[in-house]
Amino acid sequence: MKYQIYALHNYRQIPQIERLSEEDIFSIEVVGTVLPFKTNSYVVNELIDWDNYKEDPIFILNFPQKGMLEEEDFNHMAKVLKSGADKATIKTEANKIREKLNPHPAGQMEYNVPELNGVKLTGVQHKYDETMLFFPAQGQTCHAYCTFCFRWPQFTNMDEMKFAMKEIDYVIEYLRQHPEITDLLITGGDPMVMKGQMLDAYLSALVEANIPHLKNIRIGSKTLGFWPYRYLTDSDADEVLNAFKKVTDAGMSLAFMAHFNHYRELETEAVQAAIKKIRATGAQIRTQSPLLNNINAKPEIWSTMWQMQVSLGLIPYYMFIARDTGAQKYFGVSLADAWKIFQQAYQKVSGICRTVRGPSMSCTPGKVRIVGVSEIKGEKVYTLEFIQGRDSNWVARPFFAKYDPKAKWMDDLQPAFGAEEFFFEQEFSDMFLK
Repeated sequence: MKYQIYALHNYRQIPQIERLSEEDIFSIEVVGTVLPFKTNSYVVNELIDWDNYKEDPIFILNFPQKGMLEEEDFNHMAKVLKSGADKATIKTEANKIREKLNPHPAGQMEYNVPELNGVKLTGVQHKYDETMLFFPAQGQTCHAYCTFCFRWPQFTNMDEMKFAMKEIDYVIEYLRQHPEITDLLITGGDPMVMKGQMLDAYLSALVEANIPHLKNIRIGSKTLGFWPYRYLTDSDADEVLNAFKKVTDAGMSLAFMAHFNHYRELETEAVQAAIKKIRATGAQIRTQSPLLNNINAKPEIWSTMWQMQVSLGLIPYYMFIARDTGAQKYFGVSLADAWKIFQQAYQKVSGICRTVRGPSMSCTPGKVRIVGVSEIKGEKVYTLEFIQGRDSNWVARPFFAKYDPKAKWMDDLQPAFGAEEFFFEQEFSDMFLK
């Protein structure tokens, strides 16, 4: 398939766009001026059901929808566009709206960026002891953009909001100085937009560094869902696969962290062939997705997706709660409904699918899982636990929050049983007062 990118400047060239109403087209342009919009020929031609585009999950996953902005903000940006404002004015007004959308949730800018010899590593995050995130500068875009993406500031030309770094030497030196790190997650954007030669250079450097405590290299990518031809027909597809094999041949674990948001993304011949190619390198593929209203907020979608993933040799890994950023109002599901959806989907699959964990919130203190809704001494509560925490001693300790049927995020919750704060809050505050 020929690779063709579509964004605001050329999306009207998509032949199927003629099926949209003028109102829908204008909504794409208004919202796409604020939130990033990009898709490609594979998504357009092989994934979207254009006869039912208004309700099609992949269309909603790629094409901006009116409800993704508050009505006041939508109307303001519509007025700006209709006025014929110049590019500078449009950018200024878009940035004002973006600032309202919590562009860096969970303390990414304030708490996660580490230092090496007194210098901040702006392309690295180190939130949990065992895991370091690396944002290579060449991987700060994607083959197509998810409309829910919590890293949407990476793609809006707000340079001060980007994470990116070119120097793998700094990454290696930081790893050497931190023996608690066992896992390096290469992320973005999408690192698989990099040329095979560059990816090979990064992976080869990590392998050749021979860091004893670095056991696992992970690559977070949406390419299997949005451009599986990356591993089939791209000119450097073999170079990419050989780079993967170089890691596994060295005795290290390579985990490809695949983002699939709907089982439709698993149905094409191209994605199934690409999965086989990646698994043949010795890499394992783990899968994750947020729970998204308007896209996958039904238990049968998740149970079907997990079953299909296992049948293809993939390992279901995470169901996330939609983060409190960007278009959360449009995509967010209440914590109560999230747990019900997870429970009902989990009940429908066999044990081999139950490697999945969730529903989980990647919030400022750590990854908090909703274990369930319980009644204890007459009080209805959420039972919660940390899957990961800024302090590893918090992990796997059950704690309780008052039941709130409207809560969508950790910040909406209050401690149960008359407690003034959750058990970790004072320790969390003390971490950043040092």
